[in-house]
Amino acid sequence: MKARLDSFLGRTTMYRLVILALLALLAESLVLAAFGAFFFTLWDMAASLTVLLAATLGSGWLFARLAKVRAHLDSSVITALLLFFLFFPDAQPGMLVSLAFAGVAASASKFLLAVRGRHVFNPAAVSAVLVAQLSGFMPLMAANAATWWAATPALLPVVALGAFLVLYRSRKLALGAVAVLVSVAVISIRLTAAGTGPADAVWTSVASYPVVFLAGFMLSEPLTLPPRRWQQLACAAVVALLAFVPFQAGPLFNAPELALLAGNTLAFLAGQRGRILLTFTGRRRLTDTSEEFSFVPVRQVSFRPGQYMELNLPHPNPDSRGPRRVFSMTSAPGDPELTFGLRLAEPSSSFKRGLLQLQPGQRLDATHVAGDFVLPADPSRPVLLVAGGIGLTPFISQLRSQGGGPDRDIRLVYAVRGADDVAYRDELAGLEVPVTVFSPDAPGLPHGWRHHRGPLTAEQLRAAVPDLARRAVYVSGSPGFVAATRRELRRAGARSIRTDAFLGY
Repeated sequence: MKARLDSFLGRTTMYRLVILALLALLAESLVLAAFGAFFFTLWDMAASLTVLLAATLGSGWLFARLAKVRAHLDSSVITALLLFFLFFPDAQPGMLVSLAFAGVAASASKFLLAVRGRHVFNPAAVSAVLVAQLSGFMPLMAANAATWWAATPALLPVVALGAFLVLYRSRKLALGAVAVLVSVAVISIRLTAAGTGPADAVWTSVASYPVVFLAGFMLSEPLTLPPRRWQQLACAAVVALLAFVPFQAGPLFNAPELALLAGNTLAFLAGQRGRILLTFTGRRRLTDTSEEFSFVPVRQVSFRPGQYMELNLPHPNPDSRGPRRVFSMTSAPGDPELTFGLRLAEPSSSFKRGLLQLQPGQRLDATHVAGDFVLPADPSRPVLLVAGGIGLTPFISQLRSQGGGPDRDIRLVYAVRGADDVAYRDELAGLEVPVTVFSPDAPGLPHGWRHHRGPLTAEQLRAAVPDLARRAVYVSGSPGFVAATRRELRRAGARSIRTDAFLGY
């Protein structure tokens, strides 16, 4: 089931998935409004959404033109839909003006509140704060404020399902769980102190406060999250506390949008602060179906072996997955070049076709560096790396950094379709890391490598790595490979398993 869900979600980008989830929520809200479930009308909703889409898309396009970059329409659509569920729909002229201002403010924040090309704050949260502070004091604008009306019991099933899919696809379920649990705990304590029964307090916290919507659709934005998992969990807890623990300091008080901006600030301080600009230098063949692409960063990029980077490559006629992709780095920190190993299957995506058309000297952007698929901090702990096909790439970065030296006991199990599909063959042989290849054939494998013809079953894994139970195990590859291998590793006695499934493999 997990493998099928990974495969299904991997067919679309995160942007498109968020749009689809919000559109499903929009469809349900329109149906409910038609039956009189809300005090606002279908006309209010249609007018508000039209203004938000026009203002956000139009201003996003204009600001992108002024900045001489390609407009990201999917991002603008998401921002408009988020704002739609933050502010009550209202077709009165003054309220529509405030919504138009909200859309423009959100777009502007992506360019003005940015450092070296990367926005720092969640645009919808910035917009909500500005509208609350400025509306009513500007010509033609009626006083307005974010109400987060998506937090309605009738909408909860769709909100929860959409939030789950977004958090699952982005591997942020733990972040969402922390945000929800801390929020529910804080709100429930407040409600029970006011006389509400415990069960009713929990239900009210989940159904009538923007807990799930905040966690799934706002807090999860990758560009405004810190890079490491523990930092993300801490940030989620801080945002939940600031959002729902009552306080007031001058004009500031507890509100989800303000809490989110505070979390974004912490994330910026912890992460890659600034634009990542890469110059393409060339590519080399790894196997018949994979190549390694090399880039020189304009500024030194800080990362840990095993982490990934999201590349942004605008190109003509992008497919449904858009102009951005996440790839594990194969270079070691401190190397003069950043390298990425890619599988180039046919038919190829529009993104990979764009990469193949790059010429030396051309530049592209990267949005962020993140990931927790890193080796144990204790170098004395033995490690088993299990790779399927191009899933070897994060391990190459780790092995290039560790060198297979005496400080780290590393073994590699590498599953491929045939001996010709072994990538980085010469480099792995030079690193002197014990390698066991699982493939139907074994011609030309380097001296000292072991070979198994059978599948990666628990029995085969125990035979290949007798001390498997004492090792920290890392598994990387396609969703199907990761799911099946994890299951067999458990049967073989592995206790500590970390995985890195290549969605969109």
